[in-house]
Amino acid sequence: MATSVPDPLTPRAREIVNTARELLEEEGIEALSMRRIAERLGIRAPSIYKHLPDKDTLEAAVISTGFEEQAAVFEAALRDTDDPLTALAHAYRAFAKDHPHLYRLMTERALNRELLVPGSEQRAALPVYQATGEDLDIARAAWAFAHGMIILELNNRFPPDADLDAAWQRGIDAFRPAVTAAQTRDQDGRLQ
Repeated sequence: MATSVPDPLTPRAREIVNTARELLEEEGIEALSMRRIAERLGIRAPSIYKHLPDKDTLEAAVISTGFEEQAAVFEAALRDTDDPLTALAHAYRAFAKDHPHLYRLMTERALNRELLVPGSEQRAALPVYQATGEDLDIARAAWAFAHGMIILELNNRFPPDADLDAAWQRGIDAFRPAVTAAQTRDQDGRLQ
């Protein structure tokens, strides 16, 4: 049986989600237990279930707030820029580095979309779509590049002397011809 995230969250549910987010940011995904959240709130764990029916719903609420925050960062990055790809890549990398545990929760396992706050994932994805000439395939490829780069960076998989700024820029530059072509296509898909 599927549960759903209360939309909007009640004040108490919001407090529970915020506390879960604090634990996540401080200690990682392993810290997200109903018991730990309840301890931090000074309540018993079963009390949480009055507001959020299960851990999957709690995690989906945390992910939904992460998508909303990510969307705001992406939207701000695209304002008043003449280089949306670079601006978005920098924003994506900074968000993941500033919130590594949240980023992992958002991206490292199957996403139970039916539990997310409606529209939260789409709002975060829209700036990527826009920055890539509104070409869904390019947007997905750019996201895959950015995710691969950042997860390797977060996991310290690059050699210590690797110039990651240069690698990011090279990757961004590799997408430019495809984005330029996507931006110049007409509605029938032909180059203008």
